[in-house]
Amino acid sequence: MTECFDMNKIIIASNKGIFIGFAIILLWMASLILLLSSEIASLPFYSLVPVILIQTFLCTGLFITAHDAMHGLVAPKNKRLNNFFGMLCVILYALFSFIRLRSEHRKHHAHPGSEDDPDFHDGEHPGFWAWYFHFMKTYVTWQQIAGMAVAFNIMLHLFKIPQINLILFWAAPALLSTLQLFYFGTYLPHREPAGGYDNPHRAQSKAFSVFWSFITCYHFGYHWEHHEFPHVPWWKLPAVRKEKLRGGILSR
Repeated sequence: MTECFDMNKIIIASNKGIFIGFAIILLWMASLILLLSSEIASLPFYSLVPVILIQTFLCTGLFITAHDAMHGLVAPKNKRLNNFFGMLCVILYALFSFIRLRSEHRKHHAHPGSEDDPDFHDGEHPGFWAWYFHFMKTYVTWQQIAGMAVAFNIMLHLFKIPQINLILFWAAPALLSTLQLFYFGTYLPHREPAGGYDNPHRAQSKAFSVFWSFITCYHFGYHWEHHEFPHVPWWKLPAVRKEKLRGGILSR
């Protein structure tokens, strides 16, 4: 690979990830508290869909922050703080184990699009829904489901949060965000093209504008760039993409 620009200017360690990660957590938490305490009857029906989609987007942001923490990018100068952000985000997201997710994600980067890739399909069913359920089965555990059920009932019975609020603003966004993450972060980038894979990452990037790249999945549509430069945080992927399109980075 040939580089015609200074990648060090992009991957230089900084504390910006801490502030971005904290902002995402704060926005998700503040909006969730507000929505769980809202009177559904006081909200126009047509407003529920965009509200749920926004909450879904913030849920996805929690996971993206945890993903960056898996690469040591949230707090690159403080490993303990970085891992704390990662653990906090996956617990808030859906009671995942950060250590287990990080271990599986390293396998994904080491063996993308292969039978040793935990994110890949089973080798026989590459369709969206079959792949999605295989993907979920790989990561979701019964302990996690039980924990989510306990959390749901604590909020319902102890804190007296209406069930409809919990379903619409807590459970539904978390579930929808798994579809968002899978579709834009796994299925589209790693499904085999008609002519076969053309790079060792077995990944392709989508030609989204920077705005739509952010809205769809925090720039994870720029997936070749992420695999080629895994130490670039999500908000800097557009800069890498721009240089690649300009010819400053050549595909291997």
